[in-house]
Amino acid sequence: MEFRPAKKLGFGLMRLPVTDKNDASSIDMEELKRMVDHFISHGFTYFDTAWMYNGFASENAAKEALTSRYPRESYTLATKLHAGFFNSYEDRDKVFNAQLEKTGAGYFDYYLLHGIEAGMIDKYEQFDCFSWLLEKKAQGLVKHAGFSFHDTPELLEEILTKHPEMEFVQLQINYLDWESEWIRSRACYEVAVKHNKPVIVMEPVKGGTLARTPEDVTDMFRAYDSTKSVPSWAIRFAASLPNVMVVLSGMSNMEQMLDNTGYMENFTPLTEAERNMCFKAAEMINAKITVPCTGCSYCTEGCPMHICIPQYFSIYNEDMREHLEEKGWTINFTNYELLTRKFGKASACIECGQCEGVCPQHLPIIQYLKDVAKHYED
Repeated sequence: MEFRPAKKLGFGLMRLPVTDKNDASSIDMEELKRMVDHFISHGFTYFDTAWMYNGFASENAAKEALTSRYPRESYTLATKLHAGFFNSYEDRDKVFNAQLEKTGAGYFDYYLLHGIEAGMIDKYEQFDCFSWLLEKKAQGLVKHAGFSFHDTPELLEEILTKHPEMEFVQLQINYLDWESEWIRSRACYEVAVKHNKPVIVMEPVKGGTLARTPEDVTDMFRAYDSTKSVPSWAIRFAASLPNVMVVLSGMSNMEQMLDNTGYMENFTPLTEAERNMCFKAAEMINAKITVPCTGCSYCTEGCPMHICIPQYFSIYNEDMREHLEEKGWTINFTNYELLTRKFGKASACIECGQCEGVCPQHLPIIQYLKDVAKHYED
């Protein structure tokens, strides 16, 4: 469609460089400016932010690093309305107007109803958000209307049938989730294709999981082509899908920026043999991974016990890949103790379920926290 960017790589302003790794809002603005400059100078234009990204600081960062420094026609900017941050018709406009002010963009090229799933769709319908978004488009405040989605292909089919006016859909697609019984990337993608909706891809590297693959997977990729980075296979897998218009990458440093723009500036789709190798990698990774967390941190914002859930799952996954019966101890026992000095312990969970209610991966977080507590605290 005519609104597809010329290049398929998008800059996801979700995991930005920070000066304090325990404070997502402590964005390293000078590093971010350098990254934005490189991105634009190499012909890439698509930037994606949202109300709560980087501790609610991402939209402000977009203003400081992007919209205040570049002509409006030189980039495209996307942001979103999340069901967790409005409870009335008036709230929708309060959030939207605040986003215009925070970003300084004047208008949004792409605006999404954020993270639609079974537990949220009724709220979006209750407050007539689909019609509201079309009103913003009619007013010239939004150029293209769509939504991001975390649920079953059956629900996606229902939504696209009911709301054909939506121009695009954002889906979680990567080679690890392509045939996942939980995420069902392939089936959701096929629904979007059926409805002729261009797809924006989120989580192509699954929160870093596909950038830090097990050693045997890394060796397989490098044996095939030593010039390609491990995460490049995941980005290129998603970008090779015909109906994909943009693949978002949440780049956290200049090294990642240089790598991604290097192979995406003159993008070449995967061959069938390369695609099959990605599926083989998925089989190998799935045999090892314990908690399929992407580190999005949606779960932490409302946690009453201030538990740093993604960090705990990350170090736990690392330990589960170790031969603990031989080592008996890893540095992650120390890392866990250091994290608990600032955050609640895994055992502090009161099982309120807030985290599971907002988890895009639909993980049994409460049980996983019990496993973490048993591992590090017993």
